Amino acid sequence: MTTTRWRGARVGAAIAAAGLMVSLAACSSGGSGGGPSDGGGDAAGLTMLIGSSGEAETAAVEAATKAWADENGTSVEVVAASDLTQQLGQGFSGGNPPDVFYMSWDQFQTYASQQYLEPYAEDLANADAFYPSLKDAFSFDDTFYCAPKDFSTLGLVINTDLWAAAGLTDADIPTDWASLEAAATKLTAGGVTGLSFGPEYARIGVFMNQAGGELVSDDGTTVTADTPENVAGLTEVQKMLTAGTLKFPSALDSGWSGEAFGKGQAAMVIEGPWINGGLAADFPDVNYRIAELPAGPGGQSTFTFSNCWGIPAASDTLDQATSLVEFLTSDEQQLAFADAFGVIPSTESGAAEYATKYPENAAFVTGNDYAVSPVAFAGAAAVITDFNSELEGLATGDPASILANLQTNLQAALDEANG
Repeated sequence: MTTTRWRGARVGAAIAAAGLMVSLAACSSGGSGGGPSDGGGDAAGLTMLIGSSGEAETAAVEAATKAWADENGTSVEVVAASDLTQQLGQGFSGGNPPDVFYMSWDQFQTYASQQYLEPYAEDLANADAFYPSLKDAFSFDDTFYCAPKDFSTLGLVINTDLWAAAGLTDADIPTDWASLEAAATKLTAGGVTGLSFGPEYARIGVFMNQAGGELVSDDGTTVTADTPENVAGLTEVQKMLTAGTLKFPSALDSGWSGEAFGKGQAAMVIEGPWINGGLAADFPDVNYRIAELPAGPGGQSTFTFSNCWGIPAASDTLDQATSLVEFLTSDEQQLAFADAFGVIPSTESGAAEYATKYPENAAFVTGNDYAVSPVAFAGAAAVITDFNSELEGLATGDPASILANLQTNLQAALDEANG
């Protein structure tokens, strides 16, 4: 395909900013395929660049695009990126981006603010069917840009065998911080740690939110990182680290909390639905259940993560690409994707049907009713990377000082983004 609105210097700046990504374990943001570094289309068909979680996802997307193509008399070449961020950036910097592509929540604001994305989503026939929180995640300047393709939230994953062995029952499922601490204390014994999750904003940030905190004011102009509520959230995590009832995965010789959980070293973890695939592949004998995250003094909160279907601005294939996205985000097709590789539909009606079909994952769906997206304005990723480094030392650190540093650095980034 050809496009008309690329400015090399601005593209390069966007790529540099987009390359600094928040570390997540979400399955939708990985890449395992191969192929060309960008996907240039032609008049005869479309090209699509995806960041696939594996063969199942790639095959499902290929089957879906073929079904659409057969009905529309065109073709779709699906490229599974080995590095989605790099390959998408190369496509844009070369003036030849793919016609349709995965655009992750943490890069969206950068690309939208630089006017590289077509704001097509408001005109979709199913524009009102998506979760409001997901529409917000992919809106810029009050404009809904691109359709969310699915979503994941965080939940509390519990080893039911270790739970029963500790004498715990359904009545002990944590609903607040006090009951989370109590359960983690009972489960910490015999080489087992009660709770584990990664030392990063994408996990620890939910405690800040549950305390009533946020990182940016509602009007998007002021960073609010160093508030008493956010300090309370970090202090709660530090309290459990000091007690030894919470350990980060590295302290359990694990690369992520799902591994620690699978090995029986952690009885509870905070993770998303991608843990289902990891456990099925590597630890199929582990019995577990999933609960909503417990509430803090500020109420319930969890994070939601998603990709949207991006279309480049001024695309020559906009009509075809929009038709394809409309097909891919239908409830029927999203549920087919859910069957194939476990994602949750981004429409409220599709997610409700998913929860009925997969009751074991209902907590992830319910969580999206009160979920928020992690902070992701243009330039935030680099600051959050530094924040994550400080969180690794939270056990012996000063929450107020850590957040004071975040306040300064994140405000500078926000001022630049708004300037």
